Amino acid sequence: MVVGLKLGLIGLLGAAAVHAAPAATRASEIEQRSSTCTFSGAKGAASAIKSKTSCSTIVLSSVAVPAGTTLDLTGLNKGTTVIFEGETTFGYKEWSGPLVSVSGTDITVQGASGAYLNGDGARWWDGKGTNGGKTKPKFFYAHKLINSKIEDIYIKNSPVQVFSINGANDLTLSGITVNNADGDANGGHNTDAFDIGSSTGVYITSPNVHNQDDCLAINSGSDISFTGATCTGGHGISIGSVGGRSDNTVENVTIENCSITDSANGVRVKTVYGATGSVKNVTYKNIALSGISDYGIVVEQDYKNGSPTGTPTSGVPITGLTVSNVHGTVDSSATDIYVLCASGACSDWTWSGVSVKGGKTSSKCKNVPSSASC
Repeated sequence: MVVGLKLGLIGLLGAAAVHAAPAATRASEIEQRSSTCTFSGAKGAASAIKSKTSCSTIVLSSVAVPAGTTLDLTGLNKGTTVIFEGETTFGYKEWSGPLVSVSGTDITVQGASGAYLNGDGARWWDGKGTNGGKTKPKFFYAHKLINSKIEDIYIKNSPVQVFSINGANDLTLSGITVNNADGDANGGHNTDAFDIGSSTGVYITSPNVHNQDDCLAINSGSDISFTGATCTGGHGISIGSVGGRSDNTVENVTIENCSITDSANGVRVKTVYGATGSVKNVTYKNIALSGISDYGIVVEQDYKNGSPTGTPTSGVPITGLTVSNVHGTVDSSATDIYVLCASGACSDWTWSGVSVKGGKTSSKCKNVPSSASC
């Protein structure tokens, strides 16, 4: 019986040892996930991608991302912080990108002091953007970010579009700089700073943008604000084009306290010819214009294949448009205000304190709501 008892005790102890091991492993995993992990150099991107769910804070210190590779930080653990330090670079390849992609819940993406992401876009620039020539990578996918924030990120010389925001909910972007000034003389094109689609609750504050396309373009989404922006060199602050996608509703947007300088357009709302959808309750307030080459304010329902047709359609009505204290100057060859609406498709507008001067008065405006002027 003693022998049997000893064997029984050994068996029990062995079983306890077997069951204790996973507990130690879980503790180790928890400790690792609560750690700060730093990645750098040519192997930094691959290591960060492999270990991204093992770190609560991911520090990317002067990472050199290989050609044709996305710095893939999608599916991060809840509460993860990503910090860019130094200069992040990207190898050259003709491909569509993105160069960086981030997703998750309660995520914080930050740029350390002096840090920047260098797209070195001149390697791709050919004046054609996404309309031909070299295949160019988009820069930063902020897709499916929930209750998250991106702050103090500096992006230099994007090959084409910079931030693609899609499927986001409660996302704040603050202190973003997009510096594509070099593209003005070197073929930069379609370098939109912020493209928003199918998102609810996107709040962009105090961005500083110099690019060659829309400073902001909202194609669909609701409860969006864009405030304190400085936009230079591009196509203005735009709603649309709206229509022709799976989601074609823009609703409850506030664009406020912004300056638009040396750009093709100032305030712009464009909907797609022959498409369906809606634009509701959009406000432009306290917008200063200078050096506008084409249109100070332009609202048109005739956009097709990247350009106007001259014939508006009513499938995407624009209702509840507020334009308040939009003021400034355009070039003498530009048009101050242009409104082209289909019959009955633009209504409930409120315009006040609008003063755009220096250009031509359009003779082609149609179906302008009584509160607006053209």
